[in-house]
Order: sequence, then structure tokens, then C-alpha cells
Amino acid sequence: MGFIFKRIFKDDVNERSIILLNLYFLQPMLIFWGLTRAPISDDFILSPLIYYIAIFSVLFIAYIYSLKVFKKDYQDKSIFLASSLVGNTGNLGIPLGIALFGEASVPYTSILNIANIFFIYIFSVYFFAGDKFKFSDAVKEIFKIPAMWFAIAALSFNYFGFELNADFDKVFTMGAYAAIVMQLIIFGVFMSQVKIKTANWKLSLNIALFKHIVLPIVGLFVILYFDIDPFVGAILFLELIVPLAVNNVNLSALYNCKPIDTTFSVLISSLVFVALVYGYILIINKFFGL
Repeated sequence: MGFIFKRIFKDDVNERSIILLNLYFLQPMLIFWGLTRAPISDDFILSPLIYYIAIFSVLFIAYIYSLKVFKKDYQDKSIFLASSLVGNTGNLGIPLGIALFGEASVPYTSILNIANIFFIYIFSVYFFAGDKFKFSDAVKEIFKIPAMWFAIAALSFNYFGFELNADFDKVFTMGAYAAIVMQLIIFGVFMSQVKIKTANWKLSLNIALFKHIVLPIVGLFVILYFDIDPFVGAILFLELIVPLAVNNVNLSALYNCKPIDTTFSVLISSLVFVALVYGYILIINKFFGL
């Protein structure tokens, strides 16, 4: 849909306007809606911790790997470290969770999306910006994103046992699904700018290797190590295997770090995910019985 959108309105499309609309209005509604679907439980709190253990374990491996593979290109190394662990946990992970596990998955996919957003706006920003951005500034930047404040409000709302009335619930539900559709349009708009002939295959294939092979393997071992509900374990595994996030493209463009190469990496990651998704579902069935 994004390709058609871009081709028809090529001279009129302003990607930044669409991104800002999604980031400042629709995404906060999606997050608030997701985090108020079910009461907070022990597994709800534990799931982001398990997610981070898997992510940071692979980040260490990726850093050692990048020193050898990308030692001659600092920007490729930066994109590799910033992108290879960041999945599309919001606009793909949440609807995919609904499709596979029903709306009962939404609180867990939403809290994992928040964990992913923290990683993006601290560590990914730091890697993309290179020496142009201090780590302490990256920490400060995250609190300028409305999603963080809506997440805090939603968790507080949930913790104290408040409930949305039917009318407000409908508003947030519509906003949440609109956010999903809007992000898919953004994804298509950026994809339309990729040129296969000049693509950075080395970078993209190495990112796909870590995102879709190394991370799922390490993540599976980490999830099985913890004694959690198989339903939550399956959702955790799902959020680890989703393809790269479009936010990678936004940040690489913001800091002038090869945004087209980053976009191509998102495309390759999406194709690899489609190729492996049946195998991923078999793994979920085998290890989590769902």
C-alpha cells in the first residue's frame, strides 16, 4: 500500500509529517490501549527483563563480531549494532500477537514494545549518532517521546485498578488500529526509495543473520531458562523474531547514517522473516505447546 501511496502522490508526500502524526498522536494511543487490556501480573513484569537479557547477550556477541566484519566501515558497524536487535514489536508485533494468540497477548506485546522503545531511543540512537551524540543525551531524549509518558500513565492507570468507560475504550481502540495502519504506510513509503542495484548486501545479510538466527536461538535458551507461563514465553519469542523496525530508518536519516542502506536492511529482514516464519511457528508449537 505504501508503494502505491508514494507513486501516486510522489511530489506531495512529506514523510516527516506522517511520522510525526504517528509518533505524537497515534502511537501513544496504541500504547495506552495495549497496556490497559489486562491487570498487571508477575509474568507481565518479568517479560521485559527476560527480553533485555536476550537482547544484551546478543548485543555483546554482535559487538565482538562487528570488530572483525566491519572494521573498515564505521557507519556500517554503527548500523549493524543499532539495527540488528531492534524488531518491529509495535506495529507488527502487536497485530501478529493478536492474530496468533488473541487479544490476551496485547498487554504483553505492549510492555515488550515499551522495552524495545527504550532500547531504540537510548542504545540505537547512541550507535547511529556515533561521536555526534553523548550517551547521557540519548537517555534524556527518550523522555521527549510522548510514548514514554503515555506508557507511565497507562501502567499507573492499570496498577490502581482504573477502567476506561466504553466510549473512551472505543476511541483508544480506533487510535491503536489506526497507528498500526499508518506505520505500515510509512514502511511502504521508505521501501519505495530502495534501489536494489546499489544496495549494501553485506550489511543487510549480516543484520539478518543476527536478527533471525542468532537472536532467536539465544532468546529461546533464555526464555526456557526462566519458569514462566508457556503463553508468555511464546509471546516473548514472537517479539524477538519480528523483522527490523521502521524506526531504524527514521534514526539513520536523522543522524545521516546511510538511511537507504538501513531501509534495504529492513526490506531484507522482512523477506527473511517471511521465509522463516513457518519454522518459527513450529518452534513455538514444540517448545511452548501453542
